[in-house]
Amino acid sequence: MKHVLRNFYLLAAFPFFLLSCHEPEEVVVPIVPTAEEGINYIIKSGVHETTNPLKGLQTNSLKFEVKFDASAIYQTKDQSNQADINKLYGMSDCSTFHHQNSARFGWRWYNNRLELHAYSYKDGVNTSTFITAIDLNKTYTCELVLSGNKYIYKVGERTVEHARGCDGEGMGYQLYPYFGGDETAPHEINIKIKVLN
Repeated sequence: MKHVLRNFYLLAAFPFFLLSCHEPEEVVVPIVPTAEEGINYIIKSGVHETTNPLKGLQTNSLKFEVKFDASAIYQTKDQSNQADINKLYGMSDCSTFHHQNSARFGWRWYNNRLELHAYSYKDGVNTSTFITAIDLNKTYTCELVLSGNKYIYKVGERTVEHARGCDGEGMGYQLYPYFGGDETAPHEINIKIKVLN
């Protein structure tokens, strides 16, 4: 009987013995794909804007990278609207509605080139100033600084200043890409934006 029990224990322990003799398997860590950085904003044909969440902001600066593709080339139905400035990115300010106080970068396809503009409202009065022309399919860094009673717009080495309706820290909400002006987008327009701060 002792012999049978000894064999039983040996057989019962055998699988554990085999398991303990195997080298541990290599642990495979799954590779998680990294999300593409930035957001591709799409303005669909026949509309003015993209669908975006309301986002409150309390800041003295906005910095982002932007890249336009060939969809930024357009022709307006009314030739006089070709000079209208589309909106790119920025914020309302002074705790008011953006048509009262705000600062945004603007853009347009004009004279066969893509232009970036400073575009702001101070106490309900709009001002726009050409900053620079840029190339399609290239990434540019844009920075908006709210400093005292002025807005400072920077693209590379180019700087433009506009008067501001208040001072202190900027208080408002995020402003996103918008086509127009009077007309809606004549075709789908894609704008890639990556926020840097």
